[in-house]
Amino acid sequence: MSYIQDGVIIILSSPSGAGKTTLVKKISNNKHFLISISHTTRKPRSNEIDGEHYHFVSQPEFEKLTKENKFLEYAMVFNNYYGSSKDKVLEKLNKKQNVIFDIDWQGAKQIKNKKLNFKLISIYILPPSRTELFNRLLNREGADKSIAQERMKQFDKDLLHWKEYDYVIINDNLEKCYNEIMNYINLRLEGKKNLEFNKKFIEEHIKKLIN
Repeated sequence: MSYIQDGVIIILSSPSGAGKTTLVKKISNNKHFLISISHTTRKPRSNEIDGEHYHFVSQPEFEKLTKENKFLEYAMVFNNYYGSSKDKVLEKLNKKQNVIFDIDWQGAKQIKNKKLNFKLISIYILPPSRTELFNRLLNREGADKSIAQERMKQFDKDLLHWKEYDYVIINDNLEKCYNEIMNYINLRLEGKKNLEFNKKFIEEHIKKLIN
């Protein structure tokens, strides 16, 4: 199978607030990558548009779609459901389009376990520090400290899943992080193997984030 000619699944995951959504949007500006737009029961933020950022649905509607096996993956994150449309994703992949996912480790694990007949590239994004992450969350949530604190409670648990990904990177500078991710993806698309990151460095960074 020639992966360059077939659609490729690209997954970006991170703790909430580490920057994966911004990075996914930047990657999608490249014509070779299309975003999988998730369904969610979460209420839209002030800057979000239905059908562009998410498909916003009620919980009964989401549960109906789940029973009908309409999702390639789905998970509950911070008391809201998120799910990726199976038909839409497979349609894009079968048209030889690359699909990029902005999902957490639960969804990533489900997609990996399905062992689809498409190349899969998974990348985990880390924040530079706990303080920076908290500040990003405050800015995103309109300075709502309670929501930011709720996100931080999940942070340590989310970090445990970094080893499940092909590549791990620290988002301490958006452009630098984006360029490194694109370089890694392009090398993988070219068929390059054994592209490892500095695991020792990442392990030390994880320790600092937890302590």
